[in-house]
Amino acid sequence: MIIDMKKNIILFALLFVGVLTGYCQQSAYLFVYFTGNRMSEEAVRMAVSLDGYNYKALNGNQPVLDSRVISSTGGVRDPHILRCEDGKTFYMVVTDMVSANGWSSNRAMVLLKSKDLVHWTSNIVNIQKKYPDQENLKRVWAPQTIYDKQAGKYMIYWSMQHGNGPDIIYYAYANKDFTDIEGEPKPLFLPKTKKSCIDGDIIYKDGLYHLFYKTEGNGNGIKKATTSSLTSGQWTESDDYKQQTKDAVEGAGIFPLIGSDKYILMYDVYMKGKYQFTESADLEHFKVIDHAVSMDFHPRHGTVIPITQKNCNAFSRRMVNRKVSDPKEEGQNPSKLEIILATAPCREDDFVERKFGHLSSTNSMNFKRVIFISR
Repeated sequence: MIIDMKKNIILFALLFVGVLTGYCQQSAYLFVYFTGNRMSEEAVRMAVSLDGYNYKALNGNQPVLDSRVISSTGGVRDPHILRCEDGKTFYMVVTDMVSANGWSSNRAMVLLKSKDLVHWTSNIVNIQKKYPDQENLKRVWAPQTIYDKQAGKYMIYWSMQHGNGPDIIYYAYANKDFTDIEGEPKPLFLPKTKKSCIDGDIIYKDGLYHLFYKTEGNGNGIKKATTSSLTSGQWTESDDYKQQTKDAVEGAGIFPLIGSDKYILMYDVYMKGKYQFTESADLEHFKVIDHAVSMDFHPRHGTVIPITQKNCNAFSRRMVNRKVSDPKEEGQNPSKLEIILATAPCREDDFVERKFGHLSSTNSMNFKRVIFISR
């Protein structure tokens, strides 16, 4: 246990050493998520990983964006992040919703844009206000973004329910500034059963778009459909469920492992309060890999993307490292690597100190300091 803890701490430190020097020798991953149904938990949080399996929360697992500023309801859920085709820009979309107001209470999503993963611009898109004949719109859930190669545009897709009808996954294309959507929303996918589908997540592989979705209210599991053209309406559906548990799940997130032919499908086992990770090479057959996964936080519906060297450098502009020593620390004189991540001007008067093994950290909503101690 102690050896594993030290290993994880060293790996996490090495990630940031690469960031700070501007030479990320290893690829990494960024996990964006929210944490629960309390209003304070309905906010964007971030974590990083070196290998796609072991994750450490940034900013003390506190929000990196203020939901009250970016949303119309005061809360956001289901964050999805995408690195754009230019390799420099990031798009993030979130559900504009406070669950305490009811599961059919929201009508909007939020579109966010960043060049460095730290500074974000945001715009609210309220479907009911933007379009006519939306009086019976009940909810706008779990938006995501994908680049449509055929259209040469970024497609935003999300589920909506009108009246007593099923939840249907709709789509619209984003404008060139990613501040709004263009044209009227059109249906993207509805299963042959004509029953509700939500939480769609699409990945492109071998000439096909693979859509993972939740069968909302009718099985509460994850199924898959494929197509060669996103807007063709021609989907081939798999009959089997892809989750590897009999418990209800939602919030499917699929991502590739860098330098491998493997993919990870993760999802929220929301009735049990846990997350499950599975692995596949063909996007058809999945095996549970929970034994290989660790997180120092408990996520709800979120997404993971690989981080390249340029992505890492975006963080480096907000980080500083220096060697310090503390002769009084446990009567020894360990070497320390101090890494600072500030998401806003630092407030050193409200730090709260905590310790975890040999990991010492100080954090507030606006400041995160992590000290990795090597013996």
